[in-house]
Amino acid sequence: MKGKKSNLYNLLAILVVMVWGLTFISTKVLIISGLSPEEIFVFRFLIAYVGIWCFSPRKLFANSWKDEMWLILGGITGGSLYFWAENQALGITQASNVAFIVCTAPLFTAIFARMLYKGERTGRNLIIGSLLALTGMAFVVYNGSFVLKLSPVGDLLSLVAAVVWALYSLIMRKLSDRYDTLFITRKIFFYGLLTILPVFIFSPWQTDFSLLIQPSVLLNLLFLGVIASLICYALWNVILKHLGTVRASNYIYLNPLFTLLGSALWLQERITYLAIIGSAFIIIGVYLAGKKNSIKN
Repeated sequence: MKGKKSNLYNLLAILVVMVWGLTFISTKVLIISGLSPEEIFVFRFLIAYVGIWCFSPRKLFANSWKDEMWLILGGITGGSLYFWAENQALGITQASNVAFIVCTAPLFTAIFARMLYKGERTGRNLIIGSLLALTGMAFVVYNGSFVLKLSPVGDLLSLVAAVVWALYSLIMRKLSDRYDTLFITRKIFFYGLLTILPVFIFSPWQTDFSLLIQPSVLLNLLFLGVIASLICYALWNVILKHLGTVRASNYIYLNPLFTLLGSALWLQERITYLAIIGSAFIIIGVYLAGKKNSIKN
């Protein structure tokens, strides 16, 4: 029974990362339609926040101010700062650089977990699997057109996004045993929205709300808000609790693979043989990293 539950959470992790891999396509469509990245984030988290009130406990605050501060940090690292850093990086450096650097979050998660939790030990399979997945991810991200163009500011912002997502995963690990998953997720949405507001002081809101009645805009916002945020954030917090922070985070390596497939299906982008080889590396690497003996407690 325990093995079946583990398989279920592994499958859920793959499905969540698949959805997150497709969000890049939805976001691209919305930006082309005239929405700014910050506005997309607000709509996305606002839809999710309103929706989660239908299911979340009516508890307003954590049991202590210390835990409330951790939830604020969760809203920043898993919400406002992560998306702001990633989207700003996309405007400065190449998208391939951003995708590659941001998806190194599992490496930072493993490093931080080992630093903060004495019982966390990385096994050989985890190291080999992570390196193999990272190599495959590079193949997929650059998809046969490798042009390394360094941009210190853009690449640094991408690195910030990867680090803060790793910190978010560890914050969820800290809180998941003490609070209901939906309560935590609701608070993350709230504090993510609250802490993104200062951005609009420097980048004023410009979107005409008449855009929202356009079918492509409305459908993509609902996809980002309901499926990619409301459902996937809640599921991800459950997955982190049951699979462990490091093992679950390794599934993020699959993100570029699903982005590649989605781009080929909906944007008619080309898939090269190098990308296919990279996809195989990712799948094998994630399998190795996710094996039970890959992490020693």
